Amino acid sequence: MISFDNTEIAFSYKSDKELKRAYTMFKLVGKSWLVQLGKKMVPIAFKLRLPINGLIKSTIFKQFCGGETIDDCDETIQTLFDNKVGTILDYSVEGKTEEVDFDATRDEIMATIEKAKGNKAIPFAVFKVTGLSRHALLEKLNDINAEPTVLERAEFARVVDRINDICAHAHKSDCPIFIDAEESWIQNTIDRVVEAMMAKYNKEKCIVYNTLQMYRHDRLEYLRNGISKAKREGYKFGGKLVRGAYMEKERDRAAEMGYPSPIQPDKETCDIDFNEGIRLMVQEIEHCALCCGTHNEESSLLLVDLLEEYGVAKDDKRVYFAQLLGMSDHISFNLAHAGYQVAKYVPYGPVKEVMPYLLRRADENTSVAGQTGRELSLISKEWKRRKGTKKK
Repeated sequence: MISFDNTEIAFSYKSDKELKRAYTMFKLVGKSWLVQLGKKMVPIAFKLRLPINGLIKSTIFKQFCGGETIDDCDETIQTLFDNKVGTILDYSVEGKTEEVDFDATRDEIMATIEKAKGNKAIPFAVFKVTGLSRHALLEKLNDINAEPTVLERAEFARVVDRINDICAHAHKSDCPIFIDAEESWIQNTIDRVVEAMMAKYNKEKCIVYNTLQMYRHDRLEYLRNGISKAKREGYKFGGKLVRGAYMEKERDRAAEMGYPSPIQPDKETCDIDFNEGIRLMVQEIEHCALCCGTHNEESSLLLVDLLEEYGVAKDDKRVYFAQLLGMSDHISFNLAHAGYQVAKYVPYGPVKEVMPYLLRRADENTSVAGQTGRELSLISKEWKRRKGTKKK
């Protein structure tokens, strides 16, 4: 039996000082008013060129990011690997609009693949399509019946070329790559491109993975159809299942524009679909590969049970658990200690550029019921354990 309450294993890699800092960080991000204030004030501070880099770097950045460059992440990569946890290097720069920036992002993602090549400590690479394309272009093409201009067609061809360059390099390097999910109003565009890349590069095994946000009520059906299509056309379906990261934005936009919300009616329905999705993928493991991206204990334990039920080995590289750096260490490290395949998303990039990511993380911790409280209680438990050990 795996216990996610074993804090000695969960936090063995943290010094007392690091444990205290983590406690302070979760205390702060647990205050909704502070997070909302930060979302407004931090961009203003950067515009005014106020000297806040150091403060951010030593607090929230230190908790949730590996560094500003790939090489800065080396210490984090080694620490995780020493504890049997892999690293997914995530270049978390967003919001660019120029072709030169998109090309630079492609080159940086290629560098993460190069870093991962032959490196057991880095089992995956990852990217967001919005790092390689204008958001507005993806939105326009989301409708399959849209009629782009000649210039837009050429622009999108360059986007696809960038994605293909990355996937081809991943295939050549034998480094599986996740393509992250994004907002529903650009996801159809992303899905079409990812499916084409799967058909091209997943003939023997899963190199390209699509990401499915299961808080959308249509994703379980999409998963079923995706696996069926892959079986029919002779390639493997790579799926990273997550609950999702844009829920409030999705609901607000649907209400504002007067269309039905793509979001599940409640958390229970989302949980049912997520769990059904991982069950389906384990059942179809000969035709797919799964990354279970969750901070949910019940879903993690369900996957443990499913692997045993269907005779899938703990160390089968077709099934990975994944969590974000700085969060849910009690899940990551206890699973890894028990012999399961586990990896952490390790975001990196210049402090100013990764702020949108960091603010989403802070938002997630305040909006997900019990997330911050769970982190704080586990850290407190470990602190008491360490104090008790020292007294002896």
